[in-house]
Amino acid sequence: MKPPIVLLVDDEDELRRSTAQSLDLAGFTVEDASSAERALDFITQGFNGVVITDVRMPGMDGMTLMGRIREIDADIPVILVTGHGDVQLAVRAMREGAYDFLEKPFVTQHLTEMAARAIDRRNLVLENRELRAVAGKRDDIEARLPGRSQTMVDLRYKLRAVAATDADVLIIGDTGTGKEVIARALHDISGRATKPFVAINCAALPETLIESELFGHEAGAFAGALRPRFGKFEHARGGTVLLDEIGSMPADLQAKLLRVIQERVITRLGSNEPIALDVRFIATSKVDLDAEAAAGRFRADLLYRLNVVTLRMPALSARREDVPLLFLQLAREAAARYRRDDVEVPPQAIAEVARRDWPGNVRELRNAADRFVLGLGLQLPDASTEINGSADRLADRVADFEKNAISAALLAHGGSLKPVYEQLGISRKTLYEKMQRYGLDKNRLGASETADD
Repeated sequence: MKPPIVLLVDDEDELRRSTAQSLDLAGFTVEDASSAERALDFITQGFNGVVITDVRMPGMDGMTLMGRIREIDADIPVILVTGHGDVQLAVRAMREGAYDFLEKPFVTQHLTEMAARAIDRRNLVLENRELRAVAGKRDDIEARLPGRSQTMVDLRYKLRAVAATDADVLIIGDTGTGKEVIARALHDISGRATKPFVAINCAALPETLIESELFGHEAGAFAGALRPRFGKFEHARGGTVLLDEIGSMPADLQAKLLRVIQERVITRLGSNEPIALDVRFIATSKVDLDAEAAAGRFRADLLYRLNVVTLRMPALSARREDVPLLFLQLAREAAARYRRDDVEVPPQAIAEVARRDWPGNVRELRNAADRFVLGLGLQLPDASTEINGSADRLADRVADFEKNAISAALLAHGGSLKPVYEQLGISRKTLYEKMQRYGLDKNRLGASETADD
């Protein structure tokens, strides 16, 4: 395993360089970033190291950066540094999960001792995860992409097979299905996991600075270019570039990207020197790029280069049986994120969640789980709401409710049948008949054969 990293984040160049040099002399392997946005390129689920970040920075500040890091991996130690003697901020930072808090000006020895303790803690976390994996616990991919539907089982199988290669990947899926989750998972279990993961929102690139942002520039390349600058492609060397919503990329830039993918070479603005590029490209799209190419809105040759492997992230409507289990997991994650005790989700609530369509997919379901954990209820439509534009017949609505009630009870009791038919007030035979009628399989709901079944 490579040595742990101290990721140092500060917008003040001189202070960042001097602190990095001090940490380097103390024996640490240091990576530095001038902004929180660049620091996030290094953060993955298995990041081996500690983050030391200034709090007061333009754009994304240190507190927000800490929150983003905790969303990716809540066990990454984050040390916050500030030049403002703000006791309330320190208390808030520790409450929100900071490993420690340091005030400028600080003694270098104090910082190095703090970093060493944080790295020891991180090593222990990573070792425990590895031991749990060896012991046969659910692996990280199943935690990130939960679901027992055949669609998700097949997707996880393909993801593991593709991650071991350097093949470029195209991920297709509706908004909110989790395309970036797949992209990060591909990176994190690949041989590039210790290198940067650079996400580029193709729909949000500033039109006047697109080439500079992606390819970098030399000093004097254009007005205001006072010194050389790495572009995002060069910054990602050795790692992974995510081209998010690539269908939104302007046509002229598509041609230049095609050359980069074909030749794995870039040239900075203002330079004639080619720079070799060792990266893996992952692209995402919510639209059918085949149709876009046929309509002339997307380059067909670029599509052929990108879709060496295509992974399709299913909408929740295509894996409805996963919705109750996914909601329970999202509720647990929300409770941890908001520092609440685990909230018990009653079977009636699970049945209601299973009944509803989720056009916003996992993103919408996560918001519902957050509201539930915060005590705001599910805020779901009542039984009189029309679904898909037409009201259900009463018999269909009753059958749908009955199926969801049985599914929720099975899920709540881990698939054990006895407490289910006792709770529902029906006989064992009636429960079996209804499960058969509705195609309910207790094994798909996490059950195992037990004596009382």
